[in-house]
Amino acid sequence: MIKLHDKYFKPFISAQEIDAAISKLANEISKDIGDEIPVFIGILNGSFMVVSDFVKKYPKPCEVTFIKLASYEGVKSTEDIQRLIGLTQDLSGRTVVILEDIIDTGNTLHEIHRIFKNEGVKALKIATLFYKPEAYKKDFKIHYKGIEIPKKFIVGYGLDYNGLGRDIPEVYQICTTQKMTNIVLFGPPGAGKGTQAEFLKDKYNLVHISTGDVFRYNIKNETALGTLAKSYMDKGDLVPDEVTIKMLNAEVDRNADAQGFIFDGFPRTNAQAEALDKLMETKDSNINAMIALEVDDEVLVERLLKRGKTSGRPDDANESIIRNRIKEYYTKTAILKDYYSSQDKYFGVDGVGSIQEIAERLSKVIDSL
Repeated sequence: MIKLHDKYFKPFISAQEIDAAISKLANEISKDIGDEIPVFIGILNGSFMVVSDFVKKYPKPCEVTFIKLASYEGVKSTEDIQRLIGLTQDLSGRTVVILEDIIDTGNTLHEIHRIFKNEGVKALKIATLFYKPEAYKKDFKIHYKGIEIPKKFIVGYGLDYNGLGRDIPEVYQICTTQKMTNIVLFGPPGAGKGTQAEFLKDKYNLVHISTGDVFRYNIKNETALGTLAKSYMDKGDLVPDEVTIKMLNAEVDRNADAQGFIFDGFPRTNAQAEALDKLMETKDSNINAMIALEVDDEVLVERLLKRGKTSGRPDDANESIIRNRIKEYYTKTAILKDYYSSQDKYFGVDGVGSIQEIAERLSKVIDSL
């Protein structure tokens, strides 16, 4: 990860991938144009690296020039906002290929077509190394595309952020939520996980995502995912991880401005942990820690039997069921403990004591992250 001014950027497209894309563009354009000598035009400032590497790979004779778009001062007419700097040669009857570093909204293309309309060129073709299909809003044809990318800000290989980054040989993508703190909170039945999750949520301004609550919300509101999940549950089948992850993704997106998340009840397997890592990566973030509340089995049994007298939950009133639930927890947690320990992200916290004492232990872990 790199920092330019006040923003962080993560690796996105390697120099090797860029080189391959430029080779592909050069071959496609050469095959299309044939033996005609084209005029390649780069739009400054961003295209200088693209044009330089492209013409080295172009296998036939060609002409190269650069132009820059600039605004007329004091002109209000929308038809005359832009003018060209650097275009001095006669292009009548010539095939002109505009070499762009990136095309997103297409506003520059609008100006290019308007300005070149009176130049008498034989053909005007557009080539771009990077193309954002989600952002493109114009109807102009883009004849040659190198790499399609999502609608996110990038730097490197000629592209800059407030003047910095043009010299980087690779391309980096902006990180939009790198300051989030994301916790996977675990604890056996009766450990007080729900109580502590509420405390951490309030203290650190985190969003508590309980898998059970998410399922109930989607099923109650008959969302597409809720209906799909219910169809599995009605047949007595487990809901596929893919459906659960999509629910969590929607929940994260609903809280896009959050300082971070507490994941409760998910993941429960290595495959789910890997899926959660991939989900957070798409948000330019990651899981910072798995924190497990550790409580002696006999204390848990005593707590749950006591809770069962008032909770009305049958699984809190049967000691045999309670012990099976605890055993199942340890079986699943042992697997995830190894997963997160391998990343130095596992933290065990003593879950015996007053609510405040346990909260202070949890806070000490989070403050150290």
